[in-house]
Amino acid sequence: MTPILQNLVEMTGHRDHLRLEVSVLSTLQKLTSIIEVRALELFTDSGQAQVRPRTWVENGQLTSTDSEAATDPRRESLDHYPALRECIETHGDSALASPRKGRHVLWLPVWMHEKVHTCLEITQSRPFSAHKLDVLKGVFAVYQNYQSLLDYSERDALTGLFNRKTFDEQFSRHTMQGLPSRVGTVVESLAPEEAGSSTEPIQQWLAVVDIDHFKQVNDRFGHLYGDEVLILVANILRNSFRSHDRIFRFGGEEFVVLLRSTTLSTAHKVFNRFRTAVQEYPFPQVGQVTVSLGFVSTTKGAPVEILGQADQALYYAKEHGRNQVCYYDELVDGGELAAKVVGNDDVELF
Repeated sequence: MTPILQNLVEMTGHRDHLRLEVSVLSTLQKLTSIIEVRALELFTDSGQAQVRPRTWVENGQLTSTDSEAATDPRRESLDHYPALRECIETHGDSALASPRKGRHVLWLPVWMHEKVHTCLEITQSRPFSAHKLDVLKGVFAVYQNYQSLLDYSERDALTGLFNRKTFDEQFSRHTMQGLPSRVGTVVESLAPEEAGSSTEPIQQWLAVVDIDHFKQVNDRFGHLYGDEVLILVANILRNSFRSHDRIFRFGGEEFVVLLRSTTLSTAHKVFNRFRTAVQEYPFPQVGQVTVSLGFVSTTKGAPVEILGQADQALYYAKEHGRNQVCYYDELVDGGELAAKVVGNDDVELF
């Protein structure tokens, strides 16, 4: 088996987007004349298109960053990459930069859901021959097709959100390291009024969301309208959070949000902004729909405990009027909930 085929076999053996990305970079780096390969993340901040390196291989060494895209000092305006910008605007599949200082650059944007989230950048010391371009684009096509397959397997068929199966891995990465800004279309900084106090600690947060009286929607209007409500709530979720946060549909009318790297006061504001957006949305035929939400910090406890605590806060919200956001620690501190230390055998999550 040729080395390129061996690398393709290894690449398609991964079941994780990030490992697949690292594998394709390593594969490309082994080709002759390649100086550097990088995975660039494309995002917007304050309406401006931005680019930042996320993972790269240089001189055989792999480097990856998990910093916030909106505050990463390495980010640049997409205007600094005119050939790439034009390629994206024209929905092209590749772009070549004008050679500078003996460096020739090829960009291969990753198109998913009609948008570019990531772009592979390949730099080599000589011009790209027609044969070399064919090889690079062939490897990239395998990579992009496999990325699409992984994305399809990770998502709920109705809403397009991540599914429950994907949650365990994402939650583990979120609590241990923070989530890489990998899947999504827009990464943005928080609005100034939502920035929170600079003295507050930055934490990760998990929220469980439930649509209020959803059974009544299905019973009164039918499951087609119930499905439409689920789809519209999913859209509001997407618009209410940054793309490096994570949103999951757990089944039925329950959703889970992993909110990354922000303060408690900001978490309150962002979750309530989402709740208000649902309350004010004119759902066709159904009219007003509301949601209840319970959330907790992910810094303490095992995953089952964290989920259980958020779930307790959610059910407190539902039992005390619905259409509200409840924070688990505040409920415990106020005597509204009793803190529970549970074992793996007696946890009830949902």
